[in-house]
Amino acid sequence: MSVSRCMLLFSRVQPRICAISVRNKNALVDSRVYSNSSSRSPDTSLFVPLNIKSDVDDGWAVGAELTQPLDRSELLKILNKFYKRNEMQKIAADQGLDARLFHQAFISFRKYVLEISTLSADLHIILNDICCGAGHIDDLYPYFMRHAKQIFPMLDCMEDLRKISDLRVPANCFCGFIVTYTGIGAVKCVVFKRSAIVMGKLGLSALFKCGVPCDLVTGEERTFVDAEGGQAEHVACTIEMCSVTTPCQCLIQMIRDISRGWAWTRALLGLCAEEIHVCGEPAVINFVTELMYTTGEEVEVRNYKRLSPCSILDRAVESLDNLRPGDCVVCFSKNDIYSISRQIESRGLECAVIYGSLPPGTKLSQAKKFNDPEDPCKILVATDAIGMGLNLSIKRIIFNSLVKPNINVKGEKELNTISTSQALQIAGRAGRFSSIFKEGEVTTMHRDDLPILKEILSRTVHAIEIAGLQPTAEQIEMFAYHLPDATLSNLIDIFVSLSQVDGMYFVCNIDDFKFLADMIQHIPLNLRSRYVFCTAPINKKQPFVCTSFLKFARQFSRDEPLTFDWVCRLVSWPLVPPKNIKDLVHLEAVHDVLDLYLWLSYRFMDMFPDANHVREIQQELDSIIQLGVRNITRLIRATETSATPGIDPLSSQRRPGPSPVSPRRVRGAPKAQDSGVEAGQLDKSLGSRLVQEGLLTPDLLRQLQKEWSKEHRQEEVGVKLVVETLNNKMKGRKKK
Repeated sequence: MSVSRCMLLFSRVQPRICAISVRNKNALVDSRVYSNSSSRSPDTSLFVPLNIKSDVDDGWAVGAELTQPLDRSELLKILNKFYKRNEMQKIAADQGLDARLFHQAFISFRKYVLEISTLSADLHIILNDICCGAGHIDDLYPYFMRHAKQIFPMLDCMEDLRKISDLRVPANCFCGFIVTYTGIGAVKCVVFKRSAIVMGKLGLSALFKCGVPCDLVTGEERTFVDAEGGQAEHVACTIEMCSVTTPCQCLIQMIRDISRGWAWTRALLGLCAEEIHVCGEPAVINFVTELMYTTGEEVEVRNYKRLSPCSILDRAVESLDNLRPGDCVVCFSKNDIYSISRQIESRGLECAVIYGSLPPGTKLSQAKKFNDPEDPCKILVATDAIGMGLNLSIKRIIFNSLVKPNINVKGEKELNTISTSQALQIAGRAGRFSSIFKEGEVTTMHRDDLPILKEILSRTVHAIEIAGLQPTAEQIEMFAYHLPDATLSNLIDIFVSLSQVDGMYFVCNIDDFKFLADMIQHIPLNLRSRYVFCTAPINKKQPFVCTSFLKFARQFSRDEPLTFDWVCRLVSWPLVPPKNIKDLVHLEAVHDVLDLYLWLSYRFMDMFPDANHVREIQQELDSIIQLGVRNITRLIRATETSATPGIDPLSSQRRPGPSPVSPRRVRGAPKAQDSGVEAGQLDKSLGSRLVQEGLLTPDLLRQLQKEWSKEHRQEEVGVKLVVETLNNKMKGRKKK
């Protein structure tokens, strides 16, 4: 298996001095962009009509005094005739009212005319003239449009909204200039720079190996080399935390996560750096070169080969009895992690466990245990979390499955075969140059998966063609100025609907942002604070985390500081070591809540004042979780004992046979006859997951079993009746 990396080095002939020079550089582009910005039609289903009230107290009396009282039945006939006039609909369409908005505006206008207690004198007179035959029905159009613009205020500012959401020249939003790259090879160039920003924790460890002091900055953590809090010249940070205003000489960037693409685009176009080193697969070269061409940067490409060989074996492992020291079994679900680790330790072997929701300290502790040649732990069971950020001495990567659950654009769960890029990233962990193994090996657990893995790794990685973008807080604030009554979630939807991007960009998935926005919409917050809360990195699948997030926002809205004592009461501190897997999952959720507090404390220091105390108990919690992970087999057994009899809550999700290559959508619980589950037995992995997440109690589980068993028996009776009927017909034919 050949693994190569490329480095793209960007530098400028003349560094940018100020924002004016950049904006002037693209002035001609701006005029062309906005000249045809009205060509795109918005998604009007996102426009929510407002409720309006009459602002005239005595309008009815004045209109009636000048004319006469209006007959409501006649008014209804007139309004319906107006609605059916095709000419009116065509004229309204030119003003931005498509068929959907026209219908909604008419319903509101009709209700306003028929039910409101007071009408303006001019509208009353026009309606009276039409009823008396002295006016034409088309005379209602100006009043209808006036009402339509009141309930749909965006009609008056559509061009402004289009300009605000125009993302075809994202470089205009920044005054900085940049560069990118990764790994030890890239870090060596940083050693000779006066200041540098490194994206990712792996870059931090790489700098330390080169003897370069470096601070660590993430959303929840600040670690300084200087004990007194002084800042080092080099900083390692997550991509979201990089500053586009701090000048530096070099940036090392790691591009991987599609959902965070907006942050990489922001860094690539906005950072103030003399040069940027971008490291990635060769598939990114053409796109990044073209991207930098639009900003006038010079590009230099350098290709690198993997320093240690890595090969695909011709045989699958097939049994956990065939595991060897230095093996890493890769799974794509927690249940598989639990099941495999239990089976390994039942064979008298020790194993380390690493998965995504574990705290960073626990991951590092497990990695250290696995890497220590003096430790009896020689096997690692992990998810694809090992693909980035951890240095591990792995001899052989073993894929337990080639299917990974994903969430599609509709929010539905899908099981898809891993991509070539994902397979290469995971397989590349074997035989790293800095590990004790000088050669890596890759294989599968199941024989039928091996040819599929070989085919995946033999494919060419698809070229990267687009970069992600996301609306900024400033853009949303400008939208809110024009649409003050719209909710934050609605503002985001309208922005995305109106946004225009060229073929090089796309708008990133914002479902998580909208989920949080809808959750706290009823809480009174100013727009900027609401936006910041909604960008918090939380796991929306954890009910306890979501509930805590809601309580944080509510306490914040009351202008009451979230003190250390308040947090301790929220999480029921102090906590005890876990007794089963459910306890361990809850402790992980508590750790996420403390992470959320720290994340918010760096954005609202006065309202989250006790970050240091929270960090101290988080470190204690990390130790408690480490203890639970070290005793994970005992926790699994305790969970099995407390679970419903006859159900194994930790069985592997993977069924016997090869992993499916084509995507498979999972919607709800499978029926017993569809999933191959016999009567009286619930699908094991689904039942255990629902129980562990608190969505299903053991009593409800037993009730479901009984109902499914009853259905199964009824189906068996139905099948027997059909068979008997067919047999009787056959006997009748034979007699004839």
